[in-house]
Amino acid sequence: MIYLAFISLGLPDSLLGSGWPTMQTDFGVPSSYAGYVSMSISFMTIISALIAPSVIKKIRTQWIVVFSILLTILGLIGFSCSKSYAMLFMFVIPYGLGAGSVDSALNNYVAKHCSSSVMNFLHCFYGVGAMISPYIMSVALAKAHWNEGYRWTAYIQSFIMIICLLSVPLWKKNAAAEDEEEQGGAGIRDAIKIPGVIPTLIAFFAYCSGEATCFLWTSSFFAGTKPSISAETAAAFGSLIFGGLMLGRLISAFVSNKLGDKLLIRIGIAVEAVGILLIFLPFESYIPAAVGFVITGTGMGPVYPAIQHMAPANFGRKNSAAVIGLQMASAYIGSTFMPMVFGHIQQAAGIGIMPLYLAVFAALNIGLLEFAYKRIVT
Repeated sequence: MIYLAFISLGLPDSLLGSGWPTMQTDFGVPSSYAGYVSMSISFMTIISALIAPSVIKKIRTQWIVVFSILLTILGLIGFSCSKSYAMLFMFVIPYGLGAGSVDSALNNYVAKHCSSSVMNFLHCFYGVGAMISPYIMSVALAKAHWNEGYRWTAYIQSFIMIICLLSVPLWKKNAAAEDEEEQGGAGIRDAIKIPGVIPTLIAFFAYCSGEATCFLWTSSFFAGTKPSISAETAAAFGSLIFGGLMLGRLISAFVSNKLGDKLLIRIGIAVEAVGILLIFLPFESYIPAAVGFVITGTGMGPVYPAIQHMAPANFGRKNSAAVIGLQMASAYIGSTFMPMVFGHIQQAAGIGIMPLYLAVFAALNIGLLEFAYKRIVT
């Protein structure tokens, strides 16, 4: 049920990026305006992640999951009904609020009760959801309209919500332990003072800045640098990064218990660097860049779940809800602002600047994590 909930979490995340080239034309706005929508969704998710530790103390994880999926359904239906660019902003509130709490709650639950392998499988299933939705949007663009891409995704979310609602009794196994551990845990203000937390937060910001930029701008990168590609194909290529993420997390799930979280992160960022190099090289064919995005996603794959899984061990089990809430907020700050920043940069310098932008954040990510490891008191 947790894996299914993470498919649900991934489904809405890639719709905007894959549908934006067509949505932009319909709304008559510049390409950079996608960043404002993405920023608004992420801003609501930041709020949701920051209040998640308090919510987790009062409401059990299973009910947070059900209610959060309901909020995303409302957001998706609202997007599908939008007739203008301004109308999108009416529905970013449920769209964004639905993601933050469930993300924090499930990451905290799995980090405390499950192995690193399970955490990687969990985020692999996020990749399943995020990879499916660009194809849903691609079919909608070919057969109907972009609105239907959001509407069809809402139908899938509704089905998942019903299954999660029926599964509520299955969560009783760890209920007593969860209630005991959440009582007396650190709040947000105390958690941020724990040694190693701040550089970890900045590293998470850097990671999600690169990841979110790929989510939003991959389709536009192909549309802008490979003019022979059709709109439908460019939209479908938005799933390349998600396919890579899923592959990276699937591989990591089988080796993470043996290699450990720190080594997985180091290997992952090295693989990511190879992918970014392939995207950067100026081949006329789109195939090297397509392969590069898959490799980049594969390298990114283990980074996010490994950072989350280390939280109880690095900062204490009772503090993990607050630390993971902070990590989620930091992640979504990166997701909020940096794709928008890139939108303005690419308008001035061209979309081809994207691999250099990704390389900067990959370097920040590994550098700050290595610094954090030296600050953590175990």
